[in-house]
Amino acid sequence: MSDPMRPRASLRTAVVWEVLQDALDRRVKATGRESLDVLDTGGGSGNFAVPVARLGHRVTVVDPSPNALFALERRAAEADVADRVRGVQGDAHGLFDVVERGGHDVVLCQGVLEYVDDPAEGVRNAVAALRPGGVLSLLAAGLGGAVLARALAGHFTEAHQALGDPDGRWGEGDPMPRRFTAEQLTGLVEGAGLRVGAVHGVRVFADLVPGVLVDTEPGALDALLKLEAAAAELPSFHAVATQLHVLGEAGGA
Repeated sequence: MSDPMRPRASLRTAVVWEVLQDALDRRVKATGRESLDVLDTGGGSGNFAVPVARLGHRVTVVDPSPNALFALERRAAEADVADRVRGVQGDAHGLFDVVERGGHDVVLCQGVLEYVDDPAEGVRNAVAALRPGGVLSLLAAGLGGAVLARALAGHFTEAHQALGDPDGRWGEGDPMPRRFTAEQLTGLVEGAGLRVGAVHGVRVFADLVPGVLVDTEPGALDALLKLEAAAAELPSFHAVATQLHVLGEAGGA
């Protein structure tokens, strides 16, 4: 199935969506159930939740923003999946105030760890929400991509600061609270008791290519998407990706 978020947005989501779709398909086969229970922590307005629901799965979105949950409800209704999408207000820290432990086949924790006070706790909570054999989809901002972007923009001092900052921030004006290396993310996943199934670099090239080129050059978008997909699994490109995606797999059934 093609990425439901084409055309331009697919540059930011295509790799993650393909990996997620494959993980969902494998869980369907493993469980023998066509409809899985999916938890999307920090899922906002449903960029992933609604497409997942369109595949026939039940999705619970936990997000602290009432406005995001309202947008989620509207988007789910427009996609005719309102009966399979549930939004609840909450956050990663108090996750089990609003959802049950061990009740989900797949948990999405995408764009969350950058903002929580304790990333390790955030991952542990996400893992605790999984059923045996479940899958965690973890997406977070990559340190190397930010360093490269600042350097290419001529902000060499900021690039240097991000490189040495414990949180990977390039200065007080940096809107991102925290960034990670692939090693840090896989360490968090393994520390929470999961096996790392795959690591992908996301937006390796997309943020560096001028938008006008992608918009006007015939075939450029498809070619760039193929390039992103080809580079995503290569460890040598993880160090310069804007985001990093880790797939964690729980033991058991």
